[in-house]
Amino acid sequence: MSESCGTSHTSTFTGMSPAYKRALLIVIAINGIMFIAEIIIGIQIGSQALLADALDFGSDTATYGISLAVIGAPLATRSKAAMFKGVSLAIIALIVLGTTFWKFFAGGVPAPQIMGLVGAVALAANLLSLVILMRWRDGDANIRSVWLCSRNDAIGNVGVIIAGIMVFVSGAAWPDLVVAILLASLFLKSSYSIIKQARRELVTGEISSSHDCH
Repeated sequence: MSESCGTSHTSTFTGMSPAYKRALLIVIAINGIMFIAEIIIGIQIGSQALLADALDFGSDTATYGISLAVIGAPLATRSKAAMFKGVSLAIIALIVLGTTFWKFFAGGVPAPQIMGLVGAVALAANLLSLVILMRWRDGDANIRSVWLCSRNDAIGNVGVIIAGIMVFVSGAAWPDLVVAILLASLFLKSSYSIIKQARRELVTGEISSSHDCH
């Protein structure tokens, strides 16, 4: 995924577009549906990777709503909203790490076929979200956090599919646990990027385009 770096302050998108707001509403609905589906199935089959992905979907649903609510608000408000989203993402990462280590000692092997199927459906949902949001992938911290969360979801879905295949081949739970840890690490990295850009905007009082390309 390519993200442009060095965008000028004056051209940075702030979300003031009816088309963007409609797109965000569609993406919120997609994330909400997938959160409910993955959390139920993840619990039923005992997959940490699915639960990690579901938590990300749930976080995105809530934080996209915040993003929509603060569009048009003063820069400080938008930056604080982005800061909140970055902190929330870090908390989710820590929860995933904690439950994954607990699962490591508790044992149990998830159903790989269901993992792969759900991962494929979730990937299709997130690719659709990325296509919808593509034209608005660069912007202030609030807008960029939406793009990063959607990108994380797509990467996470690929990880779930790979974990399902490896669980099937090995007959062990460790691929599911490894993917969950990798997803948590990705969440932490994006959290740092979002918080860093939001802090820069709060300190300078100007819209800041991130120079971190992922």
